[in-house]
Amino acid sequence: MARTYYAEGRQLAYILRGLFIIGGLALYFNIPGLHWGFFFGILIGSIIIADIIGAIWTRKRRKKTRKPAARKSGLAQQRRSSKECRSDEIILSSRLSDLSGAEFERLLALYFRDQGYVVNEVGIGGNDGGVDLVIIDKRGEKTAVQAKCYADHNMVAVQTVRELVAAKRNHDCILSMLITTSDLTAPAKKEAEQFRVEYWHGGLIELKLKAWSKWQPSKKQRPTEMVTESASRSQISQSRKEVAAASSVACKCGASMVKRKNRQGTEFWGCTSYPRCKHTKAL
Repeated sequence: MARTYYAEGRQLAYILRGLFIIGGLALYFNIPGLHWGFFFGILIGSIIIADIIGAIWTRKRRKKTRKPAARKSGLAQQRRSSKECRSDEIILSSRLSDLSGAEFERLLALYFRDQGYVVNEVGIGGNDGGVDLVIIDKRGEKTAVQAKCYADHNMVAVQTVRELVAAKRNHDCILSMLITTSDLTAPAKKEAEQFRVEYWHGGLIELKLKAWSKWQPSKKQRPTEMVTESASRSQISQSRKEVAAASSVACKCGASMVKRKNRQGTEFWGCTSYPRCKHTKAL
């Protein structure tokens, strides 16, 4: 788009050059006694002035295009960083990209509670110290959950994984889970596998929530969401392929299984209902 504006600016400069030169020459030949230097001054001055006007026009056009984009990005960032938490009805009918961090945590609390867990919302909307939820299964095992409502391009850093590993002890938790609407950086994934931190990326969490009947996000897209949606389609598509490939491998609890890695890097089949079900199968 910037090249298009530059080309239009140059075209405007060429037109102005011709008009200035024609006007200057007409003035030069109609006024007798003008020095010949005035003739060259017309040529050089026309070129310089026309180029300046073309450059100013190009700059203004670029600014007009960038301002709406910056405003939309700012609104999306403000929405995500907001501590506001709307009603459960609104949260259950909102897309993930429309939720603030506190609302995303609340959505996960509703999801896990509906899956049969006892849920303690220890960090929603405030200083969580590395843990947002503590979920307790029927056997009494506690899992520390950290939720990150990030844009697709904003990956979860390795420091977040380390904070979760350290913070789970403060809540007397055995297991830990990191859930994000984006994904983890490569070092963060390596750290998570090393310390057995279960993590759900954006594509996987969206699939799990869609399978949950209570989450019914609006299908209508706003213009500000179209770019984000297209950027995450490849990730969601990949997650769907993984789930589809694993659908033939069923766990003893009835859920499907997906490929995971242990500390040594060996792949195995793990239940998608983890941590509720910890059953595994060798490949």
